[in-house]
This record gives sequence, C-alpha cells and structure tokens, in this order.
Amino acid sequence: MKAIHQLTAGFTKGDAISNEAAVLRELFRSWGHESRIFCEPHRVLPEYRPQTCDAALAGKMIRPDDAAILHLSIGSVVNETFAALKCRKAIIYHNMTPPDYFRGIQEHVVRELEWGREQARRLAGAAEVVMAVSRFNAGELEKMGYDRVRVLPLLLDFAAIKARPDRAFLRRFADGRTNVLFVGRGAPNKRIEDLLCAFYYFQETVDPRARLIHAGSYTGLERYQALVQALARKLGIREAVFTGSISQAELNACYECAHVFLCMSEHEGFCIPLLESMAHDVPVLAYAAGAVPETLDGAGAMFREKKWPEIAELAGKLAKDAPLRDAVILKQRERLERYRARNLAVELKECLAPLLGA
Repeated sequence: MKAIHQLTAGFTKGDAISNEAAVLRELFRSWGHESRIFCEPHRVLPEYRPQTCDAALAGKMIRPDDAAILHLSIGSVVNETFAALKCRKAIIYHNMTPPDYFRGIQEHVVRELEWGREQARRLAGAAEVVMAVSRFNAGELEKMGYDRVRVLPLLLDFAAIKARPDRAFLRRFADGRTNVLFVGRGAPNKRIEDLLCAFYYFQETVDPRARLIHAGSYTGLERYQALVQALARKLGIREAVFTGSISQAELNACYECAHVFLCMSEHEGFCIPLLESMAHDVPVLAYAAGAVPETLDGAGAMFREKKWPEIAELAGKLAKDAPLRDAVILKQRERLERYRARNLAVELKECLAPLLGA
C-alpha cells in the first residue's frame, strides 16, 4: 500500500501544525499506510528528531506512487522540496501571518514570511488536492490563484486536551484569584501588548487581585518578549505569568484554573485555543479578526473595537456573572458538539481520494 508522508517546516512542542501532523501520521498508519514527517532539522527540537526525517532525504525516500502532503505556513526549503517531488501531492494551508507585524522586531521572520507568500503563489497548481483549515484561509489561497480549495478544520486530539492536568500548576493557579488566560505563541500578531492593556483595566476596575496567564513560547521572538515584559512593568500589572513553553498537562491545568479566555490576536488562520477553552468550559472573549468568528461559529463573545475599559468589564462579567457565564458555556458546548459531530477523518479521506486511488 502506498505511503502518505507529510512535509512541515519544523516540528516543535505545542505548535498547532506539529500537533496536527502527529495526529495525521497516526491516522494514516491506522489506515494501513506507511507515514513519516519530513522537516528542516534545525527547526526540530532535539527530543523530537527521532520522530521526524530530514527533508533533504524526501526526494530519495518518497516514491512516485506515494502521496505527499505539505503543511504550508512559512517560507522554507521544505516548500521547494515538495515542489520537486515526483509523486501525488496535496497541500494543507495553515495561513501565513502578514510580515508587517514583525517589522522592526524580528526582521528574519519578515523575510521568511515574504518568501513563504512568494512560494505559496508559485505552488498554485502544483498539487492535485488543496485544503485549507478555514474558509478564511481558503480565501487567501484563491486570491493567489488556487482553485477547488476544500475547507477542512484541524483535527484535534481531545484525549490529550482532556488528559489529567499537572498537579503543581493546579496548586499554583487554583488559589482563589481570578485567572484571565491567553494561550498562543508570543508573536506580534497575537497582540500580547493589547492583552496587557485590557488586563490593566481589569485589575484597576474589576478585580485588583486578578492574575493574567499567558501560556506560550517566545522562542525566536525574544525581542518581542522583552517589549511585552517592559510594558507589563510600565503598566504596573501586579500579577502576570508568562509560562513559556509548557507540557500538555501543564496547559490543561491552565485551562482548568481559568475563569475567562481573552484573545486579542489580529490574525488567526484557525485558533485552536478557542476550541480548547470550550472543551474546558472556559468562557471565550475574543477580538473578531481573521478566522476567529468562523472558529467560534456563534459561540463565546466577540468585540470589534479594542476599547480597554469595555473589554475589561465584559471579561469581568464572563468570569463572575453566573447566569451569563452559564449561558455562554452552553453555547460553547453546542458549538463544540457541532465540531465533534463531523467525522473529519472520513472527510480527509474523501479529500485525499484522488491521491490514493480510492
């Protein structure tokens, strides 16, 4: 039986694309296919290298009758490797952050994103099957010249999302304080500085003992991290925790202890933490940008203007007003049930049918 291999720029802990690639690899193996993940070695954490293959070997290891899936998200030599493969091909587009968010902060990321968009345009027509994880992402591909783009949401590992939380984190954060949580990479498009501004008003006008928790890595974005932490000091925020990269168990504990999830991000191709919050019954309050309205699908609460006092007030109501909180959580459960009712594995198999001869 032909193999189904995947190509990603890198493979790291807590990364949405890495998690999706791992879930798909196990799914493909359960279908009876050999399946490997090819990456650039320098973008793979040392502990994950045994799980991946060097992308430079893909041309030799992937046979003409195999299928290769590219997770397209940033400029990478992997994208060039994929284009040169002599096999059946598919693309899953995860979106690329507009480079302008990184200008003056991380210029090498600007170059990688500009390169990625150039590569994405050149890859139009290179794959028999093209998928996007949201309608928002599909629209971007269509503007680049892609046609027949299928929308298939990310496949989530709910067993991991609902696994036992870390006890030390539970003891640390379940201490009676109101916890305002955001989960996501420490990147400029996530607008962590806006999160701090809204939380400043939350402490000043809603709950002076509240705690802000940002669970996410700043690896490679240390300059932005320094700016964020300097702003936290300038605002005089009394309790802000930046966890850095953490385990799934520690992340689950953050969700278990959270009273409200606050998202200020201005560019999201899907935003998995929204669904993770729903799975943990954490009410969501999010800026309506990118694919966020699509992912929420009528659940949670959204705002379209960043007015800090009003956002802080609404976050406070979601955290403390039991009837409102219960109503929002009910809607979130309904949205999550709609997501889980879809058999995404079957939908994926149907999308890949042209490659598999099924």
